[in-house]
Formats: sequence, C-alpha cells, structure tokens
Amino acid sequence: MKKRAQYYSNVIAFIAASFFLITGCTNNFSKTKNTPVSNQTSAVLTDRDSNSYTTKIMLDNKQWMTANLNVDIPGSYCYDDDANNCTKYGRLYTWESAKKGCAILGSGWRLPTDDEWRQMASHYGGVHKDSLNTGKAAYKALLYAGDSGFDALLGGGHYSGQYTRLEAHGFYWTATEQDTAMAWFYNFGKGSQNLYRQPEGEKSRAFLVRCIRDTGN
Repeated sequence: MKKRAQYYSNVIAFIAASFFLITGCTNNFSKTKNTPVSNQTSAVLTDRDSNSYTTKIMLDNKQWMTANLNVDIPGSYCYDDDANNCTKYGRLYTWESAKKGCAILGSGWRLPTDDEWRQMASHYGGVHKDSLNTGKAAYKALLYAGDSGFDALLGGGHYSGQYTRLEAHGFYWTATEQDTAMAWFYNFGKGSQNLYRQPEGEKSRAFLVRCIRDTGN
C-alpha cells in the first residue's frame, strides 16, 4: 500500500510540474510575440552627398528617417545661407524639391503623405484637434530627445527671400496637395508645445523634410 501511495504521489507531482512548465512557456511566448518591432529596428541611410541619416521603423510600421534631409539640390536652402545650419537642422526645401530630394534616396523612399504623417503621430498622442491633449503628447514624444526616437527639429522656414522662425517652429512638408498652390504640412510649435496639421503651405515656401518608405522595400 505504501508503494502504491508513493507511486500516485509521484504521478501527481509530475503532472503538476508539467502543467507549470507548459503554461509558463506559453506566457513567455506571448510576451515575446507582442514586442513592437519599432523598438528593435533601426538602420543608417547615406545619400549621394555622403550625408548619413538614422532611420527607424516607427509604431505605424513604416520606416522613417529620424534626421532631416540634407541633400543639396535646386530649390533647397541652408537657414541664413549658413552651411552650419544645414549640418545642424538639414536643408529647407520647396514642395517640389522636397519630393525630388526623397526620390533621390532610391529604394522606395518618398515624401510622406498627410495621412502617413497623421497615422504616425496618432501612435504618440495625435496632432492638435485629433487628441484630448491638443497635440502636446505627440509634440513632446516626436521632438528631439523625445521618447519616440523621431527627433524632429525646430529648423524654421524660408519664404520670399526671408528666413524665419528658427528654434520656434519645425515645419515639415507632406506630399499631399491642398490645391495647385498649397500643400499640407506639420508644424511643431514651441510656444504652445503642440503638433499642428495645417493645409495652407504655399509650395514656394521652404520647409524641413523627412522621407519614408514601406517596410517591404
């Protein structure tokens, strides 16, 4: 009888240990599977001028440059015509030159659309009027040294021969037209600390540029 009792005791212990191992492995697998790929994937891109840019798969699952475009093409400017500002902030591009600058990078790189900017920002709190905190969370997360790693800069702009708003605003083009004269852009406003989505960017103005490509490229 003692031997039989010991046998059943050993069987029960074996079943309990097996159940623990199986459920433990299942939970660990689940946690690993749900780890966002954007926290793991980054790369470096080099343009024809030998400028290097970090890139990252953001939470929208698209690959974004996390530094501003700086390839020298017609229709682009250094703030105050100072090459040091190009090194620090990237170049300022008219709308047409912004599209060309991204295309030069090759391999599927392009100027992001309004919807792509909006979708990406939505993962970090959303833009002004899309979010409960009026774009403040996205401004903080996407700005330089924010926790997203996107590192947007307040590089100002160029219009009618004048440079303006350096370290006050970061204006970024989208590929989406409002009409034949204007296109949508995104505005990091330091004063209000909000991220704005705006439709009336005159295409002759020069703004900062980030390029994007699909992760399948």
